[in-house]
Amino acid sequence: MRAMILAAGRGERLRPLTDTLPKPLVPVAGKPLIAYHLQHLAALGIHEVVINCAWLAPLLMDTLGDGRRYGVTIHYSVEAQALETGGGIKRALPLLGSEPFLVINGDIYVDKLPSLPMLKDNCLAHLWMVANPSHHPQGDFVLKDNFLVAEEEGTKLTFSGMGIYHPQLFADVNETRFALGPLLRQKIADGFVSAEQWPAYWCDVGTVARLQALEQRLTGATAL
Repeated sequence: MRAMILAAGRGERLRPLTDTLPKPLVPVAGKPLIAYHLQHLAALGIHEVVINCAWLAPLLMDTLGDGRRYGVTIHYSVEAQALETGGGIKRALPLLGSEPFLVINGDIYVDKLPSLPMLKDNCLAHLWMVANPSHHPQGDFVLKDNFLVAEEEGTKLTFSGMGIYHPQLFADVNETRFALGPLLRQKIADGFVSAEQWPAYWCDVGTVARLQALEQRLTGATAL
């Protein structure tokens, strides 16, 4: 299986750090945030990794290089301007091949990656959900019998930013720049998206405060 790390965003909420650094290169406990993903992917046996980039793309590519130091081979999908999550994945499909692939948001942190299941018959995606963090208490989707369901009463969970996608998920999309969320909601309503809850540590490193908290967790020292 190949993997893609979404890394094209501007990182507005992490400014001023991201004025001079792409968000995935913001350091956490002495190394770039994205380095943890690359090392986790290599540990899972995934060695072909696609990274999309836009903001300060040359700096990201120069820093990570070909990925050899992390035990992977990196292929870059360069966007003149960020195409949002869905558009970035669709643009990178030629690099990802014809089989299902793993996608990870570049601005999350996990201690390890989950084991990777095969997609269920007729499913176009499999998502990992997490307990709702304090900054997103309303959640995103209801998980029922290992599938996400639309417009269903019940406790919603938050999408972790980790998922397996079949290239056919994007087959009927004509736009170049689009968000992934509406497409997933459509396929959830059609019953094509399985899911499971991820119980291990997870952090959306979207703000300076959450970055500081993660740094403290990993090093025991207050950062920044």
